[in-house]
Amino acid sequence: PPFTTLFPYTTLFRSEIMTTLRDNTPAQIGEYKVLKARDYKKDTVTDLATGEVTPTGLPNSNVLYYELPDAAWVCFRPSGTEPKLKFYYGVKADTMEAADAKAAELGAAVMAIVEPMLG
Repeated sequence: PPFTTLFPYTTLFRSEIMTTLRDNTPAQIGEYKVLKARDYKKDTVTDLATGEVTPTGLPNSNVLYYELPDAAWVCFRPSGTEPKLKFYYGVKADTMEAADAKAAELGAAVMAIVEPMLG
């Protein structure tokens, strides 16, 4: 059975990063090509390969969710109680060790996107 590693969250100051990510969807996060971008605030799911946009069908929320290959994903949202940005990510692999390695790489890739925005 596949193993999933889910990292809860990392907090970062500067919630304006959400605006930057919303206006500039990353095409790639580390080794992963972004397949679809869900913007729950705009109620959109955008297929990056075709440009097709469909509704999420879910309530409005300031959340961005990126679907990646191999059931990997990254999600960004602002904290509801602090001026911080939180991100979550998950990966799947055949062993827990492989999942941990993929998760470490994906976490580093997310930080590589976010850190330049911290100024």
